[in-house]
Parts: sequence; structure tokens; C-alpha cells
Amino acid sequence: MTRDVSNTTWAKHGRRARHRRRALVELAALCTAVAVADGVANLIGHGPDGPALLVIPAFALVATAAFHTWWARRHGHAPPADDTGARPLAAEQSGPTAVGPAAAEAVPGDSALWRMRTTVRDAPGSLAVLCAALAAQQVDILSLQTHPLAEGTVDEFLLRAPGGLDASGITVAVALAGGADTWIERADAHDLVDIPTRVLGLAARTALDAAELPLALRQLLGRCTIRSLPDRPPAAEGPAEAPAEGALEDRVMRLRAPEGGTIIVERPYPPFTPTEFARARALVELDTRLGPRVPRGQVVPALPEGAAITVRGADTDDLAAARAMHARCSARTLGLRYHGPVGDADRYLDHLLSPRFGRTLAARTASGRIVGLGHLLWDGDETEVALLVEDAWQHRGIGGELLGRLVAMAVKAGCARVYAVTQASNTGMVAAMRGLGLPLDFQIEEGTVVITARLDAAPVASRLPYDAGQGRYEGFRPRD
Repeated sequence: MTRDVSNTTWAKHGRRARHRRRALVELAALCTAVAVADGVANLIGHGPDGPALLVIPAFALVATAAFHTWWARRHGHAPPADDTGARPLAAEQSGPTAVGPAAAEAVPGDSALWRMRTTVRDAPGSLAVLCAALAAQQVDILSLQTHPLAEGTVDEFLLRAPGGLDASGITVAVALAGGADTWIERADAHDLVDIPTRVLGLAARTALDAAELPLALRQLLGRCTIRSLPDRPPAAEGPAEAPAEGALEDRVMRLRAPEGGTIIVERPYPPFTPTEFARARALVELDTRLGPRVPRGQVVPALPEGAAITVRGADTDDLAAARAMHARCSARTLGLRYHGPVGDADRYLDHLLSPRFGRTLAARTASGRIVGLGHLLWDGDETEVALLVEDAWQHRGIGGELLGRLVAMAVKAGCARVYAVTQASNTGMVAAMRGLGLPLDFQIEEGTVVITARLDAAPVASRLPYDAGQGRYEGFRPRD
């Protein structure tokens, strides 16, 4: 204890002594500066070259400041001469630092996820050189897949890079390490799931519900366009059906659809690899082997009312009955239909039921209660279809009946195609669109699915007679 007190006392007195000496030095410097300033002022004011003596030092100071700024920017990020680049584990985990002279200063803990593909030579040590180049940029490799090719190997990485390192910085380092045809895009937390786990999950979803196949292919292959073409009649023109084993053409993949016809998967970049083609073909083959099936937990119960369902046109006169159906629908059903706050659902009905914006069909019970609505909406040159079926009446074919008749109305109106916007979890709508038997294009982005049916390729007619004068279809009995 005595030693601690003496050390503290010494520290205090030493600090006071240093402070006094520093004050005396600063006072002497101030006096010297005043004397020098007075001498310079007299020289400038009374000398013949006074203005020149003032301007020349000013230019010298500006040039010195500019040179100092350039030098600081050029060498500000350079490590000390004795720095070997090694960092303790705690420093690495606390957060990456900016890399390169053009990189922004990274906030501790800031990082970004990237998905990258590059082609390397199929030679010993090629991958090691590439990994060393990424490590030099403080880039962490979270996962790695290899896609063997006839010449070379496509390596797919999931990377965690410093927040100040952009895509060009990564691709330049990869190119210098021997990588070619490099493709990179930002990733998110969903990509952290390893590939075997993801594929097993997609297979399970497809096995439970046949409508999941296009969505599963999209999640398996990334950003791509999926089209579904029905069986082509022998005399019809168009692309030939895919062989049973499928076909791979660089950026186009053709697979034999489980229900017949062809599934075409296109991706502008990067090209498909044989490994991806094998995975997609295995997923489609699984769906084919399982055949038609009803998702578990969606077994159709007894009908609430035994009478047949009647489908006829609806307009603003049916607003009260449509709102009553909304009140009987669950929040999830309304959310899947309107993609927004459930409380705003009733506001949309004034627009949807107005003949100015399209046509509406309503499925009614014998008592006149509306249990399903189908909308055909004019959207410029495009035409949108949308469905809403009351929870207690779902999975009975009502949505399919409404959709088939809406498409028939679109054909009669001269529409070339119709599209539906829904969520990836709404497999009922996906299944209804696939049930049309028309060529389909799937665009899937962040949980939203846009399914476009091409009516000009295979025009359809209503499956039931339509009375144009009464705006009414014959009744039908949903399946039990």
C-alpha cells in the first residue's frame, strides 16, 4: 500500500512540474512570435517590396498544404514498416477495416455478404491462390461449392467482406489470382443455409404440395425466369418438348414437366452448370414420381351448404355482400389477396367492383351469400386476374372455376395475356394458374410471384355456358 501511495504522489508532482515547464515554454514562444510579427510588419509597411514579400509566402503556404493533403491521402492507409499484417483473433472478430485507398472507412462490426462465382483452372493450387487473395482483402469465405466443367471448375463462394470493400475490389483481387468470368451480387442472411439443407427443404416442400415446384426451382437456381409450356399438338408450331432426361443449353434449361409439357428455366447470368442442371432435374423427377396430391392439412371437409354454387357477374350493387365475405375471411387470407394491411381490404372493393376498371365474378351459395370473388382488371396493355375465396370454401375448386372463366372473358376481350400477383406462400393461386393448362411465365422476387399466362399461344373457352344477357354462368357443385 505504501508503494502505491508513493507512486501516486510522484506521478502527481511529476505532472505538476511538467505543466510548469510547458507553460514557461509557451510564454517564451508567444513573446518570440510577437517580436517576429512586429518585425515583418515594419518590413512590409516601409520596404519597397512589401506586397511581394506578403504574396510569396502565401503561395508557399498553399502549395505546402496541398502537397501535405495529397501525401496524407496517398499514404494514410499504409501500415507501419514493422507491421506484418497479422491481427489477433479478438481484433478480427471486432469488425473488419477498410481495404484499399478508395475504400470508405468501415465502422467496427460493419460487413457485407456476397455471392460470387468464378472459373479457375483445374490444377493443384489454383483454389489456394484464390483463397489467399481473398484473405489478403480481409474477406472471409463462409461456404464453397465446386461445379466441375469439362475444362476448369466453377467455384461458388458465400463471402463476408468488410463494409468498405465493394464488388469491384473483390473481382479485381479474384482476377489477379487467376479467376475468370467472375459474377458477384449481394447476398442476405437466407444464403447462410448450406446447400444440402436447402435442397432437402425444397424437396420436402415439393413433396407436400405440387404447386411448390416452380417456387422451389426459383429458390434453388437464384434469379431466373421460369416458363411452363403445355403439351404441343403434333401440328402446332413452337419449340419441341424437352426430352425425358431434359436438356441444358448454356443459359437455358429445359425439363420435362410432371403434368406433361416443358418447363423452361432461363437465366441471363451466370450460365447454368451441369451440377445445377442435375439438381433441378432431380427435383422435377421427385414431383413426377409423387404424382397429383393434396397438401397435408388441406383435406376438404363437408360442404357448409349442400346446394350448388352459382357464378355470375358482380358490381357495386354487391358491395355489402362482398364486405360481409371479407368479415368471414381470416387475416391471412385477406393478406395473401391484398398484400397490405388487412384493415384496408374493404376500401379496395369500391374500385374492384366498378365496371370501369374491369370485370368481377362472384361465386354464390343457394342463399345468395358470396363465398368467392374473381377479378379481371384492365391495367393498360396488360390484364390482371385476382381471386379471393372464403376460408371455409377453399380447396374445393371454386378458385379454379372462377379463374377459368375470367381467362375465357379475357380471351373474348382480345387480351394476349393475363397475369396474377401473389405471394410465394399462396400455393393455392399458383396451383390454380398451373391448372389452366396454358404457357406460364414465373417471375419471383423476394417472396412476390408474378405469374403470366399467354393466351395467344393456346386460346381457351369457358368450360360452362355463359349467358351474356344475364351475365350469369350455370351453377356447379364443388367437390366434396
